[in-house]
Amino acid sequence: MSWDLLLTHASLATFVGEATYGLLTDAALACQDGRIAWIGPMRELPAAATATAREVHDADGALVTPGLIDCHTHLVFGGDRAQEFDLRLNGATYEAIARAGGGIVSTVRATRGASEDALLAQSLPRARSLMADGVTTLEIKSGYGLELDAERRMLRVARRIGMELGIHVQTSFLGLHALPPEYKERREDYVDLVCNELLPALADEGLVDAVDAFCEGIGFTRAETQRVFEHARQLGLRVKLHAEQLSDLDGAALVAEFGGLSADHLEYLSDTGIQAMARAGTVAVLLPGAFYALRETKLPPVASLRSHGVPIAIATDCNPGTSPLLSLRLAANMACTLFRLTPEEALRGITVNAARALGLHDRGTLAVGKRADLVMWNATQPAELCYWIGGGLVRKVWLGGLAGA
Repeated sequence: MSWDLLLTHASLATFVGEATYGLLTDAALACQDGRIAWIGPMRELPAAATATAREVHDADGALVTPGLIDCHTHLVFGGDRAQEFDLRLNGATYEAIARAGGGIVSTVRATRGASEDALLAQSLPRARSLMADGVTTLEIKSGYGLELDAERRMLRVARRIGMELGIHVQTSFLGLHALPPEYKERREDYVDLVCNELLPALADEGLVDAVDAFCEGIGFTRAETQRVFEHARQLGLRVKLHAEQLSDLDGAALVAEFGGLSADHLEYLSDTGIQAMARAGTVAVLLPGAFYALRETKLPPVASLRSHGVPIAIATDCNPGTSPLLSLRLAANMACTLFRLTPEEALRGITVNAARALGLHDRGTLAVGKRADLVMWNATQPAELCYWIGGGLVRKVWLGGLAGA
């Protein structure tokens, strides 16, 4: 059996089957043509496999997991908002900063003023930091341009990050992120622009994988969000939503009505929204980095999400204002300590459920036929990935069966 890659004597967290973590100890995994070709106990490995495989790694009991998936980031942006961090710690609220011209709009100014190459140069180190922590699939949103050329630059940079680093990048068009200054008194005109010009143009250029919106009192109304979702549906694009972060506008139920991939944040999520998500199969993406950075106290309704069988994913929400977080593993730790998820729930949240939140069914578990995105860790038990607060635990990464940089 001439496989491209063979890992032996590994502890495999497959996230498949009934066992906790889908754990297989003293196991082997083989890859061929970028996919997992064989997986099972060492005792069942064909006798000639180690002699005929092109590349063999003895894990010596080390933990191997699917590549991690960060399913909600705003990683491409100009400048930073360290000053606002200072203001918040001196008593200013997120809403007060936003209404005074800070927040998202301040990043819009910096992003509009940056060239595509400058945005790429600023964004690549952030992507590399996530990859160094085991991320092999990454979602990146637009939403700091809020006009055609700047939104295009952001989405082009997202695509270039994928090509430059060999990582899979999914893009989300977030035109309804904030009201740009030039449309301050013309909300309806801006929503028209997003629906009729920005979204169709960027989708036609192949830059959009999904459509997102910020449905919130300081963002956009449920009716405005519904309009852009209707246009997304006409273009054959899936939708997701920033919902119920600061208040309950029934956004989760709305995105569920559209068969949405995910509803994200969800601190103020109601039972009505949870039930709608459960019926639609919409994933709940929890973002503990923003909860932590904003010093929030309203916890997302984890127990109710569990009881209704809503899949829970975890993401960094990497952004310059409310979650400058560059470690998905740390986000998983925060989900455990702040939201009381179990380590298994958190790890499923950054693998199999995160894949589902992006509509990707070819990754997130270790199973035959799945994409061979793999991480070998300096750890032997899955819980260690949530237990350690920071620190470099990655030993080796494979992207589609090929060793990462």
